[in-house]
Amino acid sequence: MKKLIQLYVSWFKMGLFTFGGGYAMLPMIQKEVIEKYHWATEDEVMDYYAIGQCTPGVIAVNTSTFIGYYQAGVPGAIAATLGVVTPSIIIISIIAGLITNFSSLAIVQHALNGIRVAVCMLMINAVLKLGKGNIKNKIGFLIFAVALIFAMFTKVSTVLLVIGAGIAGVVFSRIGWLKKNA
Repeated sequence: MKKLIQLYVSWFKMGLFTFGGGYAMLPMIQKEVIEKYHWATEDEVMDYYAIGQCTPGVIAVNTSTFIGYYQAGVPGAIAATLGVVTPSIIIISIIAGLITNFSSLAIVQHALNGIRVAVCMLMINAVLKLGKGNIKNKIGFLIFAVALIFAMFTKVSTVLLVIGAGIAGVVFSRIGWLKKNA
């Protein structure tokens, strides 16, 4: 029961204090899941993110579900998922009642613009940290560079980019394996 409460509270905090979706949650996920509770390694979190990107639904919800399930089975998945969505439900309910009255105010618009900039910086910081730990060789950097170029300059679906990067990883590992055994 203690584990379920920890999962709920931890994911509740992440849902409450991160704005901008799943990518903006990366720094908090690193702190809570990897560093504080050791529920997953950095590589595992990246795997969960990749899978969360390819499956229907919100990345943060999918990731919380995967980690909760990994820690405590179905009850853990439910606790983590409820934890991450509860703050959004509460906040959206409050905002929905107030937004029509305040959305046109300049101060609200400026605050939202500032929040967007901060979220971008959080995302860049998380990408840099995760990139350092996961781009381990020249082939990994090549896959990253090609995926980045496609993501920035084309309208290729992120799902296809993830699948393509996975296939490239397998192909390059096979080529490396063939060279070792040739």
